[in-house]
Amino acid sequence: MPEFNVIGTSPARLDGREKVTGEAQFIADRAIPGCWVGAPLPSPVAHGRIRAIVRDPDFDWSRVVFVDAASLPCRNFVHMVRDDLPILAGEKVTFATQAVALVAGPDRATVDEALRHIRLDIEPLEAVFTVDEALKKEVLVWGEDNVIDEYRIDRGDVARAFAEADLVVEGNYATGLHEQLYLENQGMAAIPHDDGSLEILGSMQCPYYVQGALVQALEMAPEKVRVRAGHLGGGFGGKEDYPSVMALWAAVLALRSGHPVRILFERGEDLQSTPKRHPSTTHIRTAVRRDGTVTGLEIELRFNGGAFTTLSRVVQQRGMLHCQGAYNIPNVAIHSLTVATNMVPSGAYRGFGAPQGLFAIERHMDRIADALAMDPLDLRLKNIVAEGDRFPCGQKLKGVFARQVLERVVERSDYRRKRALYARSGEGPVRRGIGLSVAFHGGGFTGAGEATMGTVVRIDYDGTFSLHVSSTDMGQGALTVLPMIAAEALGLRPEEIRAPGPDSAVGPNSGPTVASRTTMYVGRVVTEACSSLIDELRSFLAEREKVSPGAIAFARGALHCRTRSWTVAQAARARYESSGAFSVEGRLPTEAAAVFDLEKFEGEAYKAYAWIAQAVEVDVDVDTYEIQPVEATVVAEIGRAIHPVLVEGQIAGGFLQALGWSHIEDLTVTPEGRFSADQLNGYLIPTTLDRPRWEISFMEEPCDVGAFGAKGLGELPMNGAAPALVSAVENATGVFATEIPLTGERLFRLMETSGGTNR
Repeated sequence: MPEFNVIGTSPARLDGREKVTGEAQFIADRAIPGCWVGAPLPSPVAHGRIRAIVRDPDFDWSRVVFVDAASLPCRNFVHMVRDDLPILAGEKVTFATQAVALVAGPDRATVDEALRHIRLDIEPLEAVFTVDEALKKEVLVWGEDNVIDEYRIDRGDVARAFAEADLVVEGNYATGLHEQLYLENQGMAAIPHDDGSLEILGSMQCPYYVQGALVQALEMAPEKVRVRAGHLGGGFGGKEDYPSVMALWAAVLALRSGHPVRILFERGEDLQSTPKRHPSTTHIRTAVRRDGTVTGLEIELRFNGGAFTTLSRVVQQRGMLHCQGAYNIPNVAIHSLTVATNMVPSGAYRGFGAPQGLFAIERHMDRIADALAMDPLDLRLKNIVAEGDRFPCGQKLKGVFARQVLERVVERSDYRRKRALYARSGEGPVRRGIGLSVAFHGGGFTGAGEATMGTVVRIDYDGTFSLHVSSTDMGQGALTVLPMIAAEALGLRPEEIRAPGPDSAVGPNSGPTVASRTTMYVGRVVTEACSSLIDELRSFLAEREKVSPGAIAFARGALHCRTRSWTVAQAARARYESSGAFSVEGRLPTEAAAVFDLEKFEGEAYKAYAWIAQAVEVDVDVDTYEIQPVEATVVAEIGRAIHPVLVEGQIAGGFLQALGWSHIEDLTVTPEGRFSADQLNGYLIPTTLDRPRWEISFMEEPCDVGAFGAKGLGELPMNGAAPALVSAVENATGVFATEIPLTGERLFRLMETSGGTNR
């Protein structure tokens, strides 16, 4: 008899039909009667003092609504981690494209005409765009020293480890910007109502974040701000914080004009204005024994946060807790900084902080292996973390499968034979190489975040089961997976459970759709709500049957009393017919949340970690310096696969994004502080022709926290592909690269200057 009825199957997505047929409406498709068009007026400079905003008197300004910082009808900040980002720049601008004013009108042509009749008089100031420049403090962007946040972890006796080392290995590593490039651009709409309330519609990952931002800035009661998330055309972290900014713009314009206002970005606006992955630099120093044992580790991890805090703190925290890699190193000192520059504020992107730190440590393990003339695989196996080991934050680990995923990848990819073969066959214009890496990801919010979130799920019954969550489906399948979890718990079919989109007026706050928490944590709370439903039905039946609730047993999707049984659907129908519609809630049990001291950076950082290993094979054309991934083997340990087809899709999609970041997705900052791409012809991403042939598999080792043993998955496949690809390039060419993206231009310079090695 199978363990589950629903879990582990792959039913059609519950939103699949309307998306395939085009019936699904995104924010640009919605018919909003009387809706005006809104737009921000962006700063053309990265740093400057605003002397005047001059409106041309020849334009009829009665045709539009104009708002600047001086005329904002609310407090001028966007509520996030810190309230330091203004809705509109006031005295100064601190990054290019920062909004200086807002305009709304009845149509796009009118708004564009109005924007052309505004002249910004800005006194340019010196700007800084790199961490090193900002740390000189010659230009102050944020605070007194441009340091947004700083953390340290110290464990063991690092000084002694280095004093007793046979070898000390040092290296510097860097990762670049990375654009989320969701299919649907950013878009939000605000609808004012006669009772003074506001309705917000849009493309967002975190409806209650948006509501919180409006409540804080507009000083409105939460029940007066209704936020609804419709269909969402991708997010990858890029729609975590920025929708709050756009929602406030739309709300301000709607309140001022009395009309609904919608703001939609074109692709160029989106590329230039929205947050990207944090660029990073990492310095690593290790104490090593001759047999390959790493006994000491020092890491200096720096993130370029851009001009304001936004989400940098949570990115930095996760980077800190992942940058030691999947290794057991007893003596560790980690120091991290997020530094403010005059760049567009950096934000969340799948993995948020972990991919940057893991790239550095994985490349550094390759560097140590080179120094010892040791196979990189053997070095990893020598130091791999195991059950009962401790991470630098002091957390004692359980559910550790780093060695297992790595060994399975090695076997399935034929890594040892291929690495030796490719190293000997460096002839001809096209050379092949293979590299590998191992990585991990903590599921859910860092530390006590899940405990303080207060995740709530509600199930309503009014003749139909409705599952209410604030989790958004951005393509990953959340609104299929969560009903599957409820169906398994209740003995129903997934299609019997309705999952309406997030709506703050109807559904509770189950938290944002971020941090690989939806299936693991929200799914767990779904099961708690299902338990509450069973208890409600048990009490109803006990009263009706004149027995104690303890006499009503629940097993295999049915409630049993003496010789009688009722399915959950039958019992719910009887309860409804007796006394009408009813609701139950579920909340996260205390034992499912981590206990962590953020001040000391000590404790249980995450309740469960998922593990991944990958081997990547590449062809390198040493005439054109093009890198082509040709084969990939990926093994992930994910706890429990709720929907295996969606699991494979998550792994494949995240892995391909990571490959793009590793060698072709090249985004830089111009001397004027703008991003180097304002259209897709200036920013390459992998297509189907660029993806390698791959074998993707997963291991299931259920954890005791997530829904039916599920662990966090969404970010995991982003964390290891880049160092594996760069290692493969080294195997093919002998060049040791330390920076991504490893574009053809960078590879050319490395090969020309190093003669095949730059170690």
